[in-house]
Amino acid sequence: MRTTIGQMRSYDKSVQLLMVNQFTINLGFYMLMPYLASHLSGTLGMAGWTVGLILGVRNFSQQGMFLVGGTLADRLGYKPLIVAGCVLRTVGFATLGLVQSLPALIAASAATGLAGALFNPAVRAYLAADAGERRVEAFALFNVFYQAGILLGPLIGMVLTGVDFRVTCLVAAAVFAVLSVVQIRSLPARRAGNTESEPSGGPREGVLAQWRGILRNRPFLLFSLAMIGSYVLTFQVYLALPLEVRRVGGDGDFGTAAVAVLFAVSGLSTIAYQTRVTAWCRARMAPGRALAYGLLAMAVAFVPLLAATAFPVPGDGVGRWLFAAVPPALAALLLAFGTMIAYPFEMDTIVQLAGDRLVATHYGLYNTICGIGITLGNLLTGVALDTARAAGMSALPWIALITLGLLCAIALHTLHRTGRLAPAARVPQPMAEPKTA
Repeated sequence: MRTTIGQMRSYDKSVQLLMVNQFTINLGFYMLMPYLASHLSGTLGMAGWTVGLILGVRNFSQQGMFLVGGTLADRLGYKPLIVAGCVLRTVGFATLGLVQSLPALIAASAATGLAGALFNPAVRAYLAADAGERRVEAFALFNVFYQAGILLGPLIGMVLTGVDFRVTCLVAAAVFAVLSVVQIRSLPARRAGNTESEPSGGPREGVLAQWRGILRNRPFLLFSLAMIGSYVLTFQVYLALPLEVRRVGGDGDFGTAAVAVLFAVSGLSTIAYQTRVTAWCRARMAPGRALAYGLLAMAVAFVPLLAATAFPVPGDGVGRWLFAAVPPALAALLLAFGTMIAYPFEMDTIVQLAGDRLVATHYGLYNTICGIGITLGNLLTGVALDTARAAGMSALPWIALITLGLLCAIALHTLHRTGRLAPAARVPQPMAEPKTA
C-alpha cells in the first residue's frame, strides 16, 4: 500500500485527486447497487419485470448517453461534467432510498445512470491529459483505486443494508455529496482545448461534424469492436462464474461465500499486482502486443472450467465444494490478470487513436460501443448457459467464451501488425515547415 501511495504522490495534484475520486465513486456506487434489486423485490414487493425495468433504465441511460457526456466534456471542460455527474448521483441515490412509486424510482435510476455517462469519459480524458507521457502507468494506478472501491463498497453496503436499505442509500448519497464539494473546491479546471481538441486557428466544429469525423476514424472503430470481447469476458465474473458456482455447489451459505471469493480474488490480485504487471509489460512489449496477450489470458481463463466438465461432479462434501469453487476462482484470477495486462494500454491506445483530439468524445463512443457489446454478449452467454443445461452440454458456454477471446486476441494482433494501432496523425499546424530530405 505504501508503494501505491508513493506512486500516486509522484503525479500532479489533479491526477492524485482523480484517483481518489474514482475510488470514492466506486465505493459509493457498489455500496448500494448490489442490494438494490433485493430492496425492490423484497422490501417494496415489486414484480420481477418491474425490477428489471428499473435496473435496465439505469444501464440504458448510462450506456446510451456516454457519447453525449464525452462531447459535453470536450466542449465545456472536464471539471463541470465530473461535478455535475457527482451531484446528479447524489440526488439519484437519495431518491432511491426515499421514494416507493414506480415513476419516481425510474427517474432516480435514470439519474444515477446519466451521472455515470457525464463523469466517466471526463475523468479518463482529464487523467490522460494531465498524466502526459506517463499515461500508461497512471491508468494502471487508476485501476488499483478503481478495484479497491469495488472491493470495499459491497462490504460496507452489506453492513448498512443490514440496518436499513434507506440508510445505505443516504450514506451513498452523502459520499457523493462530499465528493462533489471536494471537487468543486480542489479539482483544477481543465478544458479539452489544452490538448489540441480543436484545429489551431480554425472555427469550432459543430457536434455532428465532430461525430462524423470520429465515425470515419476506422482504426478507432476496429479497435473498439475488437475490445468488446474483453468486456464480455470480464463481465462473466458477475454472470457465468457465480451461476456455475451455484450450479455445482448449491445456493446455500457455501454458494454465497464462494461467489464472494470470486470478487475478492479479482479485486485483491489487481490491487497487489497491477502496477508491477504494467511495468513488466511496458519494458518488454509494444502496446498492441500487450493488448493481444491480455485478451489471450482472458480466453485461457475459461480453460479450467472447460477442463472441469471432463470429470463427474463429486457428491456432497469437501470434494464437491472444491469442484464448485476452485475452477471459477482460477478463472477469476486469470481474468483479472488479463485485465491487468490490457487495461492501461487500452486506455492509452484510445488517446493515441484520437490523436489527442476530442479525447472525452472518443472515450464516450468507445464506452457506448462496448456497452452494447456487453449487452449482446451477455444475452448470448445466457442462451449458451441455458442450452448447455437443457442439453447436458456443460462445456458449451466455456468453449464459446474461449473462442470469443481467441478471435479478439487475433483481431488485436492483426491491428497491431498492420500498424492500425499506431498514433493517429495530429491536425497540422498552420505554420508547419515542410520536411527536407
